[in-house]
Order: sequence, then C-alpha cells, then structure tokens
Amino acid sequence: MKITIYGSGYVGLVTGACLADVGHHVLCVDIDEEKISNLKNGVIPIYEPGLEEIIKQCVSDGHIAFTTNIEKAVAYADVQFIAVGTPPDEDGSADLQYVLAVAKSIARHMDRPKIVIDKSTVPVGTAEKVTAEMSKTLKQRNVSIDFDVCSNPEFLKEGSAIADFMKPDRIVVGTSNPETEVAMRELYEPFNRSHDRMVFMDVPSAELTKYAANSLLATKISFMNEISNLAELLGADIENVRRGIGSDSRIGFQFIYPGCGYGGSCFPKDVQALARTADSVGYDAQLLNAVEDVNNRQKYILPGRIKQHFGEDLSGKIFAAWGLSFKPETDDMREASSRVTIEELLQAGAKVQVFDPVAMDECRRIFGEREGITYFDEKHAATKGADALVIHTEWKTFRVPDFERLADELGTKVIFDGRNLYDPEMLKQQGWTYFAIGRGDSIINRDAS
Repeated sequence: MKITIYGSGYVGLVTGACLADVGHHVLCVDIDEEKISNLKNGVIPIYEPGLEEIIKQCVSDGHIAFTTNIEKAVAYADVQFIAVGTPPDEDGSADLQYVLAVAKSIARHMDRPKIVIDKSTVPVGTAEKVTAEMSKTLKQRNVSIDFDVCSNPEFLKEGSAIADFMKPDRIVVGTSNPETEVAMRELYEPFNRSHDRMVFMDVPSAELTKYAANSLLATKISFMNEISNLAELLGADIENVRRGIGSDSRIGFQFIYPGCGYGGSCFPKDVQALARTADSVGYDAQLLNAVEDVNNRQKYILPGRIKQHFGEDLSGKIFAAWGLSFKPETDDMREASSRVTIEELLQAGAKVQVFDPVAMDECRRIFGEREGITYFDEKHAATKGADALVIHTEWKTFRVPDFERLADELGTKVIFDGRNLYDPEMLKQQGWTYFAIGRGDSIINRDAS
C-alpha cells in the first residue's frame, strides 16, 4: 500500500518506519524544511533504539521518502495518516490547530477518495471536527469527493516503540465504515498474523481508549508515589509493599514503581487533556486531577530533601545529576523531574554537574549556557568534586556503580535516589547517607508542593 504520514516527529517517524519496513511505501511529510533535509541525509531528529537503522534501510530500499510538498503528499496515497503534535493549550486541553490544518490541506488538494486516519493523540470528538473541516473546504472548492475519517491511536512506549509497533498488544481502530475496516486490515496484516490483534469500535470509543489507557497507567504511578510517601511516615519500606501487592495477579508489577514523578510527552499531557475534556461536558474528574496533583508534588521530593539535608541556601554546593531524560532509552526531557530539580538547585545558589547517556544535547537545548550548570559526557566526570549525587533516571549504567570510586569523587557520601536503585542497608553499612523514595529511613519533604 501507499501511505502518506503528516508529521515527522516521534509518532510519525516510528509509524512510517515500521510500515515501510514490512513493505508498504511511505511518504512522510513535515513543514520543517531542516528536519526533512536532515531525514533525507539520514539524520534522525529523535533518539529511539533501532529507528535510525530501519529508516536508513527503508530509504535505501525505496520504501520511505520525505517531503515538505503538501500537494505531492495528498496525491501520493489514498491512505493519509495525521500524526502531528497536539500540545497542551493554556488550560491543559489538547491543541488541535495542527491536526485541523492538515485536514484542511488534504481537502484542499485531494482529487479522489481518501481514508484519513487520526494517529495523533486527540480528544473525543476530533474525528468529527476533522470531518467538518474537510467538508467545509471541499464545499468551498465546490467539489464533492468521498472521504472517511477514522481513529487509530498509537500505544508506543518511548524506548521500545519499534517492538511495540511490530508486536502490538492490540491495534485499535475506530470506524463505522466497512470499506475503511477492510483497508485497515490490509494495512496492518503484516503485524496481525499470529492472532487477531485488531479491535474495531466506534470512533469516540477509540479516541477515549488512548486517553483512558495512559491515564490509568499514570494513576498507578501516582498511587504508588502517594503510598511511598505514606510508607516513610509510617516507617514502612515501599519496596516490600510493592512486592506484596504486585504479586496479586489482579494488580501486577507494571507501573507500580515509586519515584520522583512521571514525565514525557504522553502521561502529563493526556491526563490533563482528559480532565479538561471532562470539564467541557460538566464532569468533575476528581481522580484525574488528583493524579496530576500528586505527580506535580512528587517532582519536588528530591530538591526538598536536598534542602532539608544541606539547608535552604545551597550557595557553594555542587551536585552531580545522573539521568536527565524522563525514562531510560530516550532523550526526551519533556516534563522530566530532572528539570525541576536542576531549576530548584540553581535557584538556591547551587551548581549542577549533569550527565545522561543520550539526553545531553536536549539538556543543552533546554538550559543552554546558563550559569551554574556544567555538562559532562561521562558519569564519573560529573561526580568529581560534587557534594552529593542525585539520580533521576534508572539507566542501566547507573544500577551497579563503583561505590568506592564514588566515595573518592564526592565531597560527602550522600546520594539522593529518585528511582530506588540501591540497597539502603548495604549503603548504610558502607557509611553512605542514602535518601530513596519510600524506604522508611528517608526524609520526606512534607512542605513540597
């Protein structure tokens, strides 16, 4: 099949690469001329394991191409994916201006029937808005051309997106059109061979499914963070609690790891957007609002503990920060807890020496050459001369450090661990002061907000 994908960001590139890898012919479109030029030259704008290799191979095979030419993109294929960004608006709702702009462009240039697929994460009712925008534009052209708009939300985890797409748990499609269902089955047939993973439903249900899934996972994280804070006050160990409840098959172990808050491009944005959607229909989504509130508070746990230990005025103090991305195997720092910690430390007069295996360029883009922050390309270079180590991301390279070497490099044997990587008892025996999340002996910042 020939496929056009509008938006060459995370979702668009992964979708395009995986569809091209199984033999479809894909044209990726973006209005960013520099991005398209780089993609043509094999420069991938995001870090995702395996993505660069697939794109280079598919370019070589002639299965994927890149363009800024909208008219060419519309003419290229009868199947048109919309995978542009839906950033939070001022009130937290999803901003649909880019989605609707693509819809208008398709209708302006189309000369034959199209299937338009909403791949972007969009609120319930977006397909109706896309349909209305396209119908209005076609009417202005004084032409009548059939088209159908369906919902096909993505369920990709950053760091494992290729595997998620190639071997999906489910492929959700919202449509009431039998012809669209046939086309979508053909499109996804290479990923649907061992058993039928396709779940067809009405469009509003498909749109809500994506938000419900991410909001439920975010709820599990915030719930565990809430319990971890309570565990510290009660003298319990959240790791024991986690094993105790995770052993229940009804609960499971996924997404019940306490930490310094979730981030990224999905959970924060989607929880907010679903809560604003609830507001728009007059429903007070108390749980969704609480999930967001707990997460925002959790991001201040580490800087709060640092100030409790060293004092509110951190002038003259130096902190090593290991891990900047919101999770391992990505360079994405959107809504990352590291950004809150770094900002709080700099505001308190401290200096911060930062390291991340892949997010250094992104960190430089965010903080620039701001006074007080120093960038290092090796983890031990960042710890030399620091007063304490702060961990935000559970990269594998941080899991089994040489603690003797760390003790020599740090001014004091103090670790603030936002991901519970180490054994508190072992570190205590070695003379370390170790602050983890919900491990009983750690100090909770009751005033963090």
